Amino acid sequence: MKQSLQLKLGQQLTMTPQLQQAIRLLQLSTLDLKQEIHEFLESNPLLELDDDEGLHIDIPASIESKSTPDTPADNNEEARVESEWTESIPEELSIDSNWDDTYQSSAAVSDHHSHEGDGDFESRNAPSESIQDHLIWQLNLTHMSDRDIEIAYAIIECVQPDGYLSISTDDICESLSTELDDLDIEEVMAVQHRLQRFDPIGVCSIDLRDCLLVQLEAFNTHPLYKSTYNLINHYLALLGNRDFTQLSRKTKLKDEALKEVVDLIQQLNPRPGSVIDADDTDYVIPDVSVKKRNGTWQVELNNDALPPVKINETYSAMAGTAATGEDATYIKTSLQEAKWFIKSLQSRNETLLKVASCIVSRQIDFFELGEEAMKPMVLHDVAEEVGMHESTISRVTTQKYMHTPKGIFELKYFFSSHVNTASGGECSSTAIRAMIKKLVADEPAKKPLSDNKLAAILADQGIQVARRTVAKYREAMNIPPSNERKRLI
Repeated sequence: MKQSLQLKLGQQLTMTPQLQQAIRLLQLSTLDLKQEIHEFLESNPLLELDDDEGLHIDIPASIESKSTPDTPADNNEEARVESEWTESIPEELSIDSNWDDTYQSSAAVSDHHSHEGDGDFESRNAPSESIQDHLIWQLNLTHMSDRDIEIAYAIIECVQPDGYLSISTDDICESLSTELDDLDIEEVMAVQHRLQRFDPIGVCSIDLRDCLLVQLEAFNTHPLYKSTYNLINHYLALLGNRDFTQLSRKTKLKDEALKEVVDLIQQLNPRPGSVIDADDTDYVIPDVSVKKRNGTWQVELNNDALPPVKINETYSAMAGTAATGEDATYIKTSLQEAKWFIKSLQSRNETLLKVASCIVSRQIDFFELGEEAMKPMVLHDVAEEVGMHESTISRVTTQKYMHTPKGIFELKYFFSSHVNTASGGECSSTAIRAMIKKLVADEPAKKPLSDNKLAAILADQGIQVARRTVAKYREAMNIPPSNERKRLI
């Protein structure tokens, strides 16, 4: 084979460790990023918490209309991804550079920060109580024989999070027969009936009928107690199907009396275990906030969402005066990593604020008028306006939240597909959902709107949407079908 030299031209995106870090931080949620910052604080002594000063970004935080892109869109995908990061992150930072030349120095960390909130440590870190823990606590306060207590423990172990037993009392009796002599089903059921009166009332029940009848005992003085008991005991399936005509005929109750019985049943809890929730509550921390001041919608970063960090001045001064050796190399390397980490955090906040401002500018009608005024918008629309790639917009809008006067929404909430209207325009699928929700809320109680009727009403308003699409949107909003929405009055 003959050897030869050839010259080729080409473009290639080099994913440097710094660029990889910046992209990875961009896609993290606030909680994940907070954990990432704490891990970096533990591993890098050059970085520390700053109680007095956070990450300040000099970017305009208010908009009045659509924002204009800061950089033109590039057809080359790789070049665009590289440019949007290299604008805010320099190619190289000198190891012996002075930190004060780039960033303003800030005060040292206060000593009281590490002790803040220590008094509430137990309440914040205590494990959640399960339904079994709640029942055992009551069992320990109840006078029972040792034999009944052993049966009660076996029953409580079979309680599911919703409060019902996972197996029948026959199975529980069979499993205990090897440990307790002469055990019969009546003895197990007697202990079960006693546990059903524990808080919350109705736990340890086998089925819904049994659970509701136990709770109904609290209304034994109600004038319609016997009628309600009869309905639950014999016609619960008809009530589930909302077949009020058959219910009225079988129970021999007039509409007004039947409505009062149904209202009484609705006061009962079909899932008693739900009041004891063992799952930890995850609170959403908004990344940006939107407020209207002086007629202008302003977008601001939530500086309290992340712990403010800074370079340790003592160690950074040692990096410029340290001699050669392992310690000097370690300090200089840690200083370089700390600078890049803060730079990546700033770039993340810049991108987040830019994208959020663009979203607000395109969805001003939503903030002014509500969900029905939501405009269709996809990732490509925002990517073109801010001069970034769609993958970057996808990263920055995933698990990022915006606090608005109408509530807290994920940034992806503002993106939706479109449906063509009769006039040739477009309507957002989010707006259609809001219209369906409003129509269902205003529908007649005795004759709810079917999916076909909802599609016809939307068609009269110029929105061409199929019945199956209406059904899909309705199910996505957890709205039951028309036969389950039927009410007496």
